[in-house]
Amino acid sequence: MIGRHNGSDPTLAFARMKNCLAATLLALSSALVPVASAQPAPAASGASAVRPSAPSATAFFKRAAVRAPKLSPSGRYLAIQAAGKGDRMWLAVLDLQTMQPPKFIAGFNDADIANQHWISEDRLVFDVSNSPDGTTRVNGQGLWAINRDGTVMRQLIKSDQHFITEATLIADRRLDINWILYRVPPSLDGNEVIVMRRPWLHETSTGVQLARLDTRTGQMRNLNEGIPDHSTSWLLDWRGEPRVIDTLKDGSSRVYRRDDAGRWQFWFEDDPQARKHPAPIWLGPDNQMLGEQGFNGYGAVFRLDPETGRADGEPLIATPGYDFTGRLISEPGTGRLLGVRYETDAPGTVWFEPTMKAHQADIDAKLPGTVNLIECLRCVQASHLVVTSLSDVRPPLYFLYGTADKRLQALAGARPDLPVAAMGQRDYHRFKARDGLSVPVLVTQPAGGVKGPAPTVVLVHGGPYVRGTHWRWEPDAQFLASRGYLVLEPEFRGSTGYGFRHFRAGWKQWGLAMQDDVADTLAWAAKQGWADPRRACIAGASYGGYAAMMAAVTQGDLFKCAVNWVGVTDIGLLSSISWSDLSAEWKNYGMKRLVADPDTDAEQIRKTSPLARATEIRIPLLMAYGAEDLRVPLKHGTALKGALRADQPLEWVVYPEEGHGWFNLKTNEDFWGRVERFLAQHIGPNAPNRKP
Repeated sequence: MIGRHNGSDPTLAFARMKNCLAATLLALSSALVPVASAQPAPAASGASAVRPSAPSATAFFKRAAVRAPKLSPSGRYLAIQAAGKGDRMWLAVLDLQTMQPPKFIAGFNDADIANQHWISEDRLVFDVSNSPDGTTRVNGQGLWAINRDGTVMRQLIKSDQHFITEATLIADRRLDINWILYRVPPSLDGNEVIVMRRPWLHETSTGVQLARLDTRTGQMRNLNEGIPDHSTSWLLDWRGEPRVIDTLKDGSSRVYRRDDAGRWQFWFEDDPQARKHPAPIWLGPDNQMLGEQGFNGYGAVFRLDPETGRADGEPLIATPGYDFTGRLISEPGTGRLLGVRYETDAPGTVWFEPTMKAHQADIDAKLPGTVNLIECLRCVQASHLVVTSLSDVRPPLYFLYGTADKRLQALAGARPDLPVAAMGQRDYHRFKARDGLSVPVLVTQPAGGVKGPAPTVVLVHGGPYVRGTHWRWEPDAQFLASRGYLVLEPEFRGSTGYGFRHFRAGWKQWGLAMQDDVADTLAWAAKQGWADPRRACIAGASYGGYAAMMAAVTQGDLFKCAVNWVGVTDIGLLSSISWSDLSAEWKNYGMKRLVADPDTDAEQIRKTSPLARATEIRIPLLMAYGAEDLRVPLKHGTALKGALRADQPLEWVVYPEEGHGWFNLKTNEDFWGRVERFLAQHIGPNAPNRKP
């Protein structure tokens, strides 16, 4: 539970109350562009667990009308995305000193601006994404640069979108679409950015490459001279200079560092899944180096010897019960360490710099009961700070904080179409699995709270070797909670972020101990008196879809139905399908170690394959796939569909424009409408209860 912070380190522990933020937000400026309201989704027919006041699926899954506020280095100017012409997300800039109406400086007629970054006080870069109305699928994120007054625009990386402007592009030095923005140099006073070239699908040795790119001329300075093959990640120092490269080849990680003469030298070799050597994560002034390695079973941050890379002394940052996940916040220009952003049961920030520590305390006092994250560039000198206020029961709210007058002004994020009363409280818990392993689970209560055993959805995350849950407002879980369901999201073994033992326990456990954790989650919640075991359904995407289908095979006595979207249905297909985007390195090494080896684990693969055991499925299924999915190609779905018994209850849908997960609003409206009706039919208040 958020109020019972699980981390025991006094440096990072802090109290977080569960009170909802009840203030009415005021508009910062009436000149912010008006946004056309979305039309509500058609009412679902048939029996439903939905409350009369439950918001529509459209409200949960539509994009925010205003999003991503980012301050210039001085804090005077605010760049923000807002709905502009054609209801596309455009880029606007607001002068916080004059408070004149925001000026729209960039936009597209067929895509939304996705990310913007200040590279100096006068210039920004931005890229694009698909539009959620389903009319566009972006081929490449692209990259553009523009002055904050809308002048001197230049496209830097290709995309297939068409910029709305009267300007004319000069010399076409645009980079190919496999380039993306990697980082803005920390100096924040020039015209350059650092861009990254991702290898094309069939390139085997090129690896990831970096370059510096002038945003005014389009000229590029290559940073790849002498780098080793098969590079996967780079670490830059506090000045933005490449210093460390990690490579991956034949299942082995080899790490290189650049010497004072600019030559790349082999440093050490390591195991990519079970790291033994500290991993450098921050390179500061005076040859300071910080890195991550295990401490009492969890990843922690240590000071490293810059020559050997070995940890020195006790950890500087530890988050007991969790691997360190976060980033170090440095001062641009000097590299001085100001603070650390981290995530345990919820995100938070510890500031080392006294001024920022005082700002954080004042902001937290003004916004009690929420997690308040400060965003800034030159934080200590900035005239304003952006505050992102997080809660489990509403989408993020954005505020402006004046560092001189300590005034906090509401900026954006208020969603009257998503009332807090329709949401469910979200809390982390841990329980003992059948073999004694401690398993975290994020529990979302039905809207209005638990009032006895409730119909339950076990929502299984994808990956699976990732941290799948986060304490914040999430549309999937809250949509289900608004319909009256208890939502259980287990961090089953194999999930990362909870110590190496937890991760290691999931190796080669697809359909086995990982599947047992799903069943044990439901049993634990039923023992608490929260879950009605007679009315439980399992759902998930990608690996979560696999777990749902495996539950339909082996746990049909526990679950009354299963929902699978873009889910794996056969482990063998992961390695045998040649047109997926899974790399040969992963198929030949990572998959064989973490999932199963098709050569030596053939019987285990058959036993844990929903496709091979399709005729054993008896519970009703809802299956949905994207026709353009390259991660889990459509064949996973069609093969299982074809292998089911003729009398198998099945609802089947393919979305032609979608890939690995839903992006378009119209898809989410249709899919979650189907989920709502499907759950209501099988575990809703009017569904026939299974005998205990």
